[in-house]
Amino acid sequence: MAATPPPEVLFEQPSSRERRFLGDVLRQETVGGAIMLVAAALGLVLANTAASDWYQSLQNYVVGPAALNLDLPLDKWASDGLLAIFFFIAGLELKREVVLGSLRRPAAAAVPIAAAIGGMVAPALIYAAWTRLDGVAAEGWAIPTATDIAFALAVLAVAGTHLPSAMRAFLLTLAIVDDVLAIIIIAVFFTDALILWPLAVAAVLCVVYWLLQQRYVRAWYVYVPIAVTVWALFHESGVHATVAGVVLGLLTKVRPGPGETDSPAERLEHDLRPVSAGFAVPVFAFLSAGVVLTGGKIGNVLADPISQGVILGLVLGKLIGVFSGAFLVAKLTRAQLSKNLVWGDVAGLAMVSGIGFTVSLLIAELAFESDLTELDNSKVGVLLGSVISAVVALVILRLRNRVYRQLAAEETYSETPDAPSAMLGDNTDKQDDAGPPPGTRDEKGASP
Repeated sequence: MAATPPPEVLFEQPSSRERRFLGDVLRQETVGGAIMLVAAALGLVLANTAASDWYQSLQNYVVGPAALNLDLPLDKWASDGLLAIFFFIAGLELKREVVLGSLRRPAAAAVPIAAAIGGMVAPALIYAAWTRLDGVAAEGWAIPTATDIAFALAVLAVAGTHLPSAMRAFLLTLAIVDDVLAIIIIAVFFTDALILWPLAVAAVLCVVYWLLQQRYVRAWYVYVPIAVTVWALFHESGVHATVAGVVLGLLTKVRPGPGETDSPAERLEHDLRPVSAGFAVPVFAFLSAGVVLTGGKIGNVLADPISQGVILGLVLGKLIGVFSGAFLVAKLTRAQLSKNLVWGDVAGLAMVSGIGFTVSLLIAELAFESDLTELDNSKVGVLLGSVISAVVALVILRLRNRVYRQLAAEETYSETPDAPSAMLGDNTDKQDDAGPPPGTRDEKGASP
C-alpha cells in the first residue's frame, strides 16, 4: 500500500537568501511608502488651499512630442509612464517567484494565488452589491480590487520586528499576483479601441529583448531604447502603457549567467526599485491624490454610493476575500499552516491587503476619466478605505507582534543556561554567595 504523502505546509519560513531579499525589499518599500504618503498628503493640501489653481495647472501641463501622440499632461505621464517602472518591477518579482520563489511549487503557489483572486472577487462583489452598478457606478467595480505593495509592506514593517519572515513572503507574493491580476483587468476592461500594428511591432521588439537576455547582453544603452519604444507602441495601440512594463519584466532572466553572481533581474531590481519607490510612485501619488474636499464637499462625497462602495470593498472585501481564499484552498488540499503561524496572522495580512492606493487610484482614473465628480469621489473612497485598512491591520499585527515577541523572549530564556538567575536580577548575587537555594540540588545531585 502506497504511503500517504505528507501534507503541504503553508507559509514556511523562507531560506536565509530569501530572508535577505525580503529584508532589502522591506527596507526600500518602507522608505518608499513613507515618501509616497508625504507626497499624497502634499497633493491633498495643495488641492484644498489657495495653491489649488497652481496645482491643477501643474496636473494639466502638457509636454511631449505631438507627432508621436505623446503630448500628454503631467498627471497622464505619471500614470502611464512612471507607473510602467512600478509594473516592470512587479513583472520581475513575479518571474522570480515563479522560477525561484514560493510560486515554483504548484501546491504552495495555489494558496497566495487563491488569496489574490479572492481578494479581487470579493471587493468587486461588495462594490457591485452596494452600488447596484447603477449608471456610471458600473465603471468603478475594479477600483477596490488592488493592493499597494509599498504601503502594505510599510505597515508590516511598522507593526513590529518579531513577525515571522513567512508573513512578509506571503504578503509580497500576494501583492505581486494582485498587481498582475490588476494589470490584466486594466488591459482587458479599460482598452476602448485596439490598434493592432503597434502591438505587432512591440511583439517583435519583445522577442528581440528576450533573445538579448538569453545571450546575457548587459549593455543598458541597448535595452533602454527597446523598452521606451515598446512602451510607446503599447500607448499607441490603445492598451494601457503600463502593461508593457509587466511584459518586459516577465521576459527578463532571473538566473545568473556564466561568471555572474547576480541575475539580470536582480541587477535591474536593485537599480530600479529605489527609482520606483522613491520617485515614480510618489510623483504619481502627488499628482493623483489631490482631490478637493473644501466647501462642504466632504459630506457629499461620503454620502455617494461609489465612494462608500470603494471603502467597503477595500476594508471588508479584501479581508473576506483574501482570508477565505487562503483558508478554503488550505482545507481543500488538506494543507497545514506553518507551526510558526496561526490563522489570525493571515487575517492581519488580509486586512493589510485592503490598502489599495496606487493601483486603485490608477483604476479610478481609467474608470471615471470623463466624470470628474465621480473620479474625485472614488479617489476619496480609495484614500479613506486604505487608511482604515492600514489602521485596523496595524492594530491586529501589533497584537500578533506582541505574542511573537513574548515567544522569542521565552525561547531565549529557555536556551540560556543561567536563565533563572538572569531573570532574578539583584537577588542572584546574594543567592550565589549563600549557596544553592532551598529545595534545589547541588552539582553532585544531592540535596543540600
